[in-house]
Amino acid sequence: MAGAITGIFIAAEAGAPARSVVEAQAIEGHGLDGGRYRDGFGFYSATPTTPGARELTLIEEERLDEVARDGFPLPPGEHRRNITTRGVALDGLLNRRFRIGGVLCEGVRACPPCNHLEAVTGRALLAPLIDRGGLRARIVTGGLIRLGDGIRLVDVSGN
Repeated sequence: MAGAITGIFIAAEAGAPARSVVEAQAIEGHGLDGGRYRDGFGFYSATPTTPGARELTLIEEERLDEVARDGFPLPPGEHRRNITTRGVALDGLLNRRFRIGGVLCEGVRACPPCNHLEAVTGRALLAPLIDRGGLRARIVTGGLIRLGDGIRLVDVSGN
């Protein structure tokens, strides 16, 4: 499996525009430093969910390309996911551990589009993003995530 990070996005609070950054500190058990869910300001912060399901969100650039070809181009960050990837099928990371650079993560849940995404963007995106919404991941061991970092599956020992 080969893949790489092509975008990193952080929004400070619910509904705030996501800003593109070249690197972000992934905080074990919490999320990206400065991110709305790490700081408890995300729209769904008070909603119970799978443990770790709001720590890190990923979406494939290839899926965004498909959505654009279907007539729904999304500017960078409008998808509201923290990380965009290229060259990795995120569905294959569900219930598996993987590394983004040196950060150990675990895929915990699919990340389908929601009504809040439509409210924030003012666009009908639920249907185009069905089965293309990405992956939610838990940050097992924190560290710095940088643009261009590789993504790879790890074995049971974490290597």
